Amino acid sequence: MSSILYVQTSGDPERQYSPFVLAQSAKAMDIEAKVYFLGQALRVLKPGAAEKIKIGNFPSLHEMIKKTIEMGIPVYVCEASKQMLGWTDVKLDPDLKIVGAATLNDLVLEADATMWF
Repeated sequence: MSSILYVQTSGDPERQYSPFVLAQSAKAMDIEAKVYFLGQALRVLKPGAAEKIKIGNFPSLHEMIKKTIEMGIPVYVCEASKQMLGWTDVKLDPDLKIVGAATLNDLVLEADATMWF
């Protein structure tokens, strides 16, 4: 089975939808998909933030994240980026997988393709 890793680095709300739309599409095409957040992208994962983001006719970003996870697509969050933002006490959604920075290297090496946003 082919696999694609979608890496989100942007904190721009309009750029947040792409990895989720593409990951869901990949899953529908029987392609293994994974999403990884790092850097400023984590800002949309702070409790309450994704619920406030809704672009065009798409569901809220929160709904997109939930649907992605419900489809069995893992969403990884860089622990080092969480620390960089000073979020030692921020409790993220328990369905998000908090991982070490080296995990990104492993995921890239395992994937057949990567897309960065």
